[in-house]
Amino acid sequence: MRASPRPARWLVPVLLLVVWLGVGGSLGSYAGKLGEVSTNDQAAFLPRSAESTKVAQAQGAFRQEESLPAVVIWTADGAAKVTPAQAASARAALATLEGRPWIAGSASPVLPSRDGRALQAVVPLDPASGDELPAAVAEIREAGARVAATAFHVTGPAATRADLSEAFAGIDGLLLGVALAAVLVILLLVYRSVLLPLLIIVGAVFALSLACAIVYALASAGLVRVDGQVQGILSILVIGAATDYALLLTARFREELGHTEDRYSAMGAALRRSWGPIVASAGTVALGLLALFLSDLTNNRALGPVGAIGIVCAVASALTFLPAALVLLGRKAYWPAHVTVGNGSAGIWSRIAALVGGAPRRVWAVALAGLLACAAFAPTLHSGGVPLDEIFVNEAPSVTAQKVLGRHFPGGAGNPAVVIAAADRQALVRERAEATRGVDSAAVRGEQGGRVRIDVILKDPADSAAAKETVVRLREAVHQVPGAQALVGGYTAQAYDTQRTAERDREVIVPVVLAIILVILVALLRSLVMPLLLVSTVALNFFATLGVSALVFQYVFGFSGTDSSVPLYGFVFLVALGVDYNIFLMSRVREESLRHGVREGVTRGLTATGGVITSAGGVLAATFAALSVIPLAFLVQIAFIVAFGVLMDTLIVRSLLVPALVLDIGPAAWWPGRLSRRPSADL
Repeated sequence: MRASPRPARWLVPVLLLVVWLGVGGSLGSYAGKLGEVSTNDQAAFLPRSAESTKVAQAQGAFRQEESLPAVVIWTADGAAKVTPAQAASARAALATLEGRPWIAGSASPVLPSRDGRALQAVVPLDPASGDELPAAVAEIREAGARVAATAFHVTGPAATRADLSEAFAGIDGLLLGVALAAVLVILLLVYRSVLLPLLIIVGAVFALSLACAIVYALASAGLVRVDGQVQGILSILVIGAATDYALLLTARFREELGHTEDRYSAMGAALRRSWGPIVASAGTVALGLLALFLSDLTNNRALGPVGAIGIVCAVASALTFLPAALVLLGRKAYWPAHVTVGNGSAGIWSRIAALVGGAPRRVWAVALAGLLACAAFAPTLHSGGVPLDEIFVNEAPSVTAQKVLGRHFPGGAGNPAVVIAAADRQALVRERAEATRGVDSAAVRGEQGGRVRIDVILKDPADSAAAKETVVRLREAVHQVPGAQALVGGYTAQAYDTQRTAERDREVIVPVVLAIILVILVALLRSLVMPLLLVSTVALNFFATLGVSALVFQYVFGFSGTDSSVPLYGFVFLVALGVDYNIFLMSRVREESLRHGVREGVTRGLTATGGVITSAGGVLAATFAALSVIPLAFLVQIAFIVAFGVLMDTLIVRSLLVPALVLDIGPAAWWPGRLSRRPSADL
């Protein structure tokens, strides 16, 4: 077959480069614009069908609830008690805030604590203040600090949201910079090339620009929700996935260049032999993320389509922009490194393959024992939620204020349980509420349309397990009031409902994700036994990672618990991404086994892919570790689980456990595919 004329062979790559340059130039700014359409209002991410969500919706009918409360506290210096003069000064300080555009009404009366050493009031803020919220809270702090001989603090939902806004402020550039710097360092070390790492990073940035533009448009139209956490995960996911797919393609292109001088033929062969594993890998992650649509938590549902869009953009860049750039540059892309057959680390991986091939049963037994030992600690990971004082990795002003509030007022004073009931039954509902064990007091806060709102102050801190138990008892008590149609919500009820919903989500979504992955693996590997083996090993890696995380979170990071969504996020990312590396390995093993037999196919496949897959794992671990620059416990926990789990998967599961098991099982591992019927001489 005659080669195409040279100008025609250049045309498609040049056009692809022009298209992607246009994407990067016109859409690049959207990576920094997602904050304009994101929300950090935690009420927007409640379980859709939970009782606490119904209460939050019902509160909109009460005029005084059209606000975001800031709880302010003054404490007297030392062991002194607050004086009448200080109380008068506190009232005067609050009066100076009247008329501010972000004030939604008059401040509550200034009330003394039972020990006489503190004062408390509530300042209602306009929920629509948005970006102005941190400045509003800062102005409240400035006004309250004018009361002589007292310490002043601000807590409550307004202060917490202000601290969240400041935690995410300007984080886009920092997070992206840290992730890209980590990727660049790893690629420079792996390839010892100047140009290739830059090409890979540019392709990843183009993919992120396209993904952010699509998500921005969907969020602007109200079709998806985005918060700071989803925004951060999107950036990391796209950069990590695009780099992983690029590494697989560039390694295969480099290998093919060792067989031919024609860069176009080399790229054609590289694409034919790598697009299948890349698309299958992307499919497992994208479909695994879309399974989050089955969640009853809105933030989980938000991550599903946003993450899937990111993965599609990553694979599109890896299979179009990068091949076009590589085919135009040829061997120059790897300069100053010399292009040789293989991935440059075959020496190391040929020795590892020889170790696995020499004693496969011993290798998989040791690896399996280590993973099982780690997995034994998985049940000790407490996923009942992160306490308020641990939400931020660093001490936040709202957290300090909440601690001060708890020392002088009932534990739940800053976050009361909210009861919505029929107005004509309010006396009995209030009586039942106050009689509930764990309740300090109950007070009617408003009446509207035949319904009444009752604030119930709990004795225990709102984020404690004891408070959640009180909410359960409170619901039982008020539900029994005839004709009241009472509902219990508020912060503690929301945390309890979120925890129960997260448990339900895991029971529903985990089997669906496993089924999706099995179907993709069966289609790719043309086997039934091998997919079951691969899914079992990545699931074991997930539980082993949870076990190690339980120990690290408690004894190293000092976390007393994890966010209720952490196990599900960890499962989706680790299982889907873990299968990625096994797809890269076993698709190459299958290719080599069809040529050289099952036993030699395993060693050849491991030798050929060892370096690139380990590099990809290192890149993905480094990019997810970059999430820890955001000072929120949830993202730090996700960062550790995914980074550690990916490294353990690439270094132990994919490098030792899986190939050793396949060698020990033999051709039967490929049943019922044709590889399972290879002659015994191949064993």
